[in-house]
Amino acid sequence: MKKLKVYLDTSIINFLTVEDSPDYRKDTELFFETIIAKDIVESYISKVVIEEINNTKEVDKKEKLLDTLKQYPNIRTLIAENKEAEEIIFLAEAYINGGIIPRKKIADAFHVAYSTIFEMDILLSWNFKHLANIKKEQKILIVNKSNGYNYPFRMANPLEVLNDE
Repeated sequence: MKKLKVYLDTSIINFLTVEDSPDYRKDTELFFETIIAKDIVESYISKVVIEEINNTKEVDKKEKLLDTLKQYPNIRTLIAENKEAEEIIFLAEAYINGGIIPRKKIADAFHVAYSTIFEMDILLSWNFKHLANIKKEQKILIVNKSNGYNYPFRMANPLEVLNDE
């Protein structure tokens, strides 16, 4: 059976270090131990994730997050070139101009666009306001379909993937 292709937004990696949400941190650690480490799904990030991590102000936290990427070499980085890069920018703008994602959360729009262009099965996030949200998902799928992108990805959180196993 084909493995799920899962895009990890920055919040997924970030929740390995949070201290104010112990339950989500524990669930994220379990997700990494049982799903990512065992390569149960094909896991991906983009340069947007790396940029967000590199913009982390707290140096120790930034190092922990970067170490996580080294610790899990099976997390692949999507590379958008030429036409793909243009399409990602176009779609990110469409999500913002459509009022689905606020302009100040442009990184979230890029996470969705990467997931769309690279035909991810799931965009995984702990961001319930802008990403792991069924209403946003429906609006994004409408924008995608109206622009010729018909691959039906889902936006979910790690618990939904863990509980599927």
